[in-house]
Amino acid sequence: MINKMGLENDIQYVLLSEEQIKAKVRELGAAISRDYAGKNPLLVCILRGAVPFFADLCKEITDYMEMDFMAVSSYEDGMTSHGIVRIKKDMDKSIEGRHVIIVEDIMDSGNTLNHLTRLLGTRNPASLKIACLLDKPERRTCEITPDYFGFIVPDEFVVGYGLDYAEAYRNLPYIGVLKPEVYTDVK
Repeated sequence: MINKMGLENDIQYVLLSEEQIKAKVRELGAAISRDYAGKNPLLVCILRGAVPFFADLCKEITDYMEMDFMAVSSYEDGMTSHGIVRIKKDMDKSIEGRHVIIVEDIMDSGNTLNHLTRLLGTRNPASLKIACLLDKPERRTCEITPDYFGFIVPDEFVVGYGLDYAEAYRNLPYIGVLKPEVYTDVK
């Protein structure tokens, strides 16, 4: 168990401050509001990492919209994707004929979102887009890019603002780079 008092001690450096994140989320909310005016989009939060971003983004959208949630998994040890995407919780609403925006915390290899967009595409949405706070294109292993993204980040282990390591650090109000000794056996 990780000591909550030690959370900040495990951060190598702050990559994105709380203020930078808030400003970018406002920007993304304004773009989505403009692009989807009068369309009542369905925003689908990918649980759990995207929850803080999703909540803040929804507050910045100035027109009608609806929410739904999915839980998917492609990580077996909390660090590396094993390439198999499992739907742990599906949406409650039909997306047929709806404008759908998948809201995710980070696009890394792209495998999870690639699988998800193919799956959801079979459900006949009017449109299907991806909004993610962080994009890590260096790690991409498939042809997919987010339609809306906040920041391009380096290939480092980032935590905070919903992103975790072993379910910890999600509650940090900023995004930081985790010290390697926290997630490796190096002593």
